[in-house]
Formats: sequence, structure tokens, C-alpha cells
Amino acid sequence: METSVVNVLILVALGLLLAITGGISYLTFAEWRDRRRLDREQKEQRVKGKRK
Repeated sequence: METSVVNVLILVALGLLLAITGGISYLTFAEWRDRRRLDREQKEQRVKGKRK
């Protein structure tokens, strides 16, 4: 009985760890993607400003 409770708790802990790690990975990727997009847009605006 105690073994099954411990096993369930371990599985829940691993599941939560994976979910949190996945969430952090997604947020890191999204921030990198957005920063890259903003840098590209700012670069395009500087180039357009120099042409005028």
C-alpha cells in the first residue's frame, strides 16, 4: 500500500517537473522569437529612415 502511494507521488512530481520545464522552455523560445522580430523591425525602420 505504501509503495503504491509513493509511486503515485513520484509520478505526479515527475509530471509536474516536465510541465514546468516545458512551460519555461516555451516562454524562453517565445521571448527569443519576439526579440528577434523586434530587432528585425527596428533594423528595417532605420534603413527606411536613412533612405528618405
